[in-house]
Amino acid sequence: MPAWIWLVAALGLAGAEALTGDLFLLMLSGGALAAAGTGFLFDWPIWADGAVFLVVSVLLLVLVRPALRRRMESGKGLPEPVKALEGKAALVLAQVSRHEGQVKLDGEVWTARPLNDDDVYEPGDHVTVMHIDGATAVVYRTI
Repeated sequence: MPAWIWLVAALGLAGAEALTGDLFLLMLSGGALAAAGTGFLFDWPIWADGAVFLVVSVLLLVLVRPALRRRMESGKGLPEPVKALEGKAALVLAQVSRHEGQVKLDGEVWTARPLNDDDVYEPGDHVTVMHIDGATAVVYRTI
């Protein structure tokens, strides 16, 4: 099999990997790329190119793929921005009650509601953000 066919197969497998994201086809693509390389360098029979493809693909699948998958899955990721606001102090700008209210939190104005529905906070009160519910800060009075 001519080397350029192995090269086309390697590119096709790498392109298909972009659709799956499983790293399986990428390892086969590496095997096909190795077979293309040996096809360009040596005038081996087709079975030898196939053997190179098989050996390199299996080695990549057994040795490289598990390490890559562990590395991809171990990422901690970025913290959610709203999680960073929980526990922060805020200043009440407009009366905070069950259905209305505004607080100043990290220099921004947020709609707010009290943690306990019966609580009412007046402008100037200092509160703590308990959690963020959508675009609303759920707050509790700071002692």
